[in-house]
Order: sequence, then C-alpha cells, then structure tokens
Amino acid sequence: MSQFIESIKIEDQEVFLLELHQKRVNDTFAHFGAQGSINLEKIVKNLEIDEDGFFKLRIVYDLNRNYKTQLIPYAIAEIDNFQLVENNTYDYAFKFEDRKEFEKMKTKAKCEEIIIVKNNYITDTSYTNLLFLKDEIWYTPTTYLLNGVMRQHLLKENKIKETEITLQNIKEFSHFQLINSMNDFDDMFIYPIERIVNLPESREYLGI
Repeated sequence: MSQFIESIKIEDQEVFLLELHQKRVNDTFAHFGAQGSINLEKIVKNLEIDEDGFFKLRIVYDLNRNYKTQLIPYAIAEIDNFQLVENNTYDYAFKFEDRKEFEKMKTKAKCEEIIIVKNNYITDTSYTNLLFLKDEIWYTPTTYLLNGVMRQHLLKENKIKETEITLQNIKEFSHFQLINSMNDFDDMFIYPIERIVNLPESREYLGI
C-alpha cells in the first residue's frame, strides 16, 4: 500500500499551517477512495511538545490510517547551485513518501539541487515550490508538481502571484527562492537567477 508524508513546521512549540496540512491529508484519502482520515491536531497534541526550537514533524501514513511520527531538529541550508532537468511525464500531485523518481533525477544532475522542467514549463525543485522575482514582485509558477501548503498560504495572503514561467521567459526574472512547509520567505536565501548553471541558450542545456 502506498504511503504518504506530511512535514509540519513547529517552532517554539507553535504549529504552522495545520489546517492546510489537514486539508491535504483529507483530500488524499478522498481521492483514493479511502474512508475517514487521520487527525493531525490530535497527533500533535499527543506528542506533548514542550521544547522550544525549530523542528520538522514528519508524519508518514497510509490509507488504513496507520501512521508514524518523527520530530527532527531543522535548519535551512543554503544551496550552491541548481540545474534544470527535464521530465515530461512525472506526476506528483499527492505527497507520496516514495521519492525514487526525484532521487533518480538528482543522481543524473551535476548540481546540488534540480529544477524540474515539464513540457517546457518550470515546476518545482525536488523538495520545494519556487518563487521568482520580477519588478519587485514574487511569482510562483502555475505549473507546479505539488501545490504545497506554503505556496497556498502565500497566495491566499496575496504575498505572491501566479504566472507561467517557461524556458523562454525564465531570464526575465532576476532572483528566485525556495518555499515549502518549513521555508517561508527568507531574505537570507534569495538566489540570483545565474545560480542556475544551465540557463537555456538552446535545448541542449538539458543534457537530454
């Protein structure tokens, strides 16, 4: 049976974006025709977290409502370089624990992190959604692989906008940053677009 994963930010005993995580879990159960769901609020309360600090709560679950938890100290890491990688068939609309396809793409790449291109459109990295800066406005691609909870939150708060980002227009953006449930806007980790080592001059850049 497939397993799914939620990674929830807990900082100084405060739990972030729990409603959006719960909605994603509920949607996963409903999509695959499973009865019920798991109650994330109850799971968090049962952990009785009484320690300050920055943690990732990792919950792995299946559609029989079995789950296991792991509370992990977390630190945001800076990434040295990125590479565009083409994959026109991969579907990651639900947050499966199985990440073999991501690891396969990363193994073939020559950089620390990948940015996945699907049918000419920019999507996500191997573990985050993306934001791109143009004229002092942050945009996120309409062509995400996974509609992450932070992405949804920032759009709802009108802090970012959606737009199509392609191989043809990516150079119109000056900077980019990575967002996921653990990574909000962070001025310390804004990357110049040139940090992507194989920005397109032709389709040969993909190494396909």
